[in-house]
Amino acid sequence: MPINAEYRGPGELPEVIAVFPLPGALLLPRGQMPLNIFEPRYLAMVDDALRDGHRLIGMIQPDATHSRSEARPALFSIGCVGRITQLAESGDGRYVLELTGVARFKVVEELTVLTPYRQCKVDFFSFIGDFTARKGEEAVDRDGLLEVLRDFLKANNLKVDWEGIEAAPNEALVNALAMMSPYGSAEKQALLEAPDLKTRAEILIAVTEMDLARKRTSGDPPLQ
Repeated sequence: MPINAEYRGPGELPEVIAVFPLPGALLLPRGQMPLNIFEPRYLAMVDDALRDGHRLIGMIQPDATHSRSEARPALFSIGCVGRITQLAESGDGRYVLELTGVARFKVVEELTVLTPYRQCKVDFFSFIGDFTARKGEEAVDRDGLLEVLRDFLKANNLKVDWEGIEAAPNEALVNALAMMSPYGSAEKQALLEAPDLKTRAEILIAVTEMDLARKRTSGDPPLQ
């Protein structure tokens, strides 16, 4: 595989991928996720991903509701595979890397493997639209999203680079805000599983509005 791989469809991705269960972690197509890898099993996962040439890791959330074991929690059925696009060795045994999202996947089955990390057989065909950049972004309520973002920032005494936000295409804006949002696993999973960009933006707006309303009612302090 070339270093700068371009995936044009599900058939160009492997059917079996390593998965990294991480609560609250949301990776979306073409989004960037920084990771600090230090556990031996996940160091081995990164080594193997580099060795096989694909450089792919599937990000997926543990499903605490259906888990019987904390050591090996159940997994949600939907995740997103990312390609290692940046990698640095820390000098103290860690990898500091960045994953760039490629496409969402549906878990077909988890495999019994000898590797210390988990692997799943997955299906990308359910999310074939993920391979088309900026698909459906014209339907996004950008004004509504920016309005609720302003309310959120004001309520939490936060500032952002508005020039960068105003210059960002709708897909990049929606996905970046979703990935950075401070919400829990259930909300992150709903954002991941949204059928299209318009729906993802609507979920993000609704969740943020509910969070702001709850804080106004309860008097909770802003984010620190």
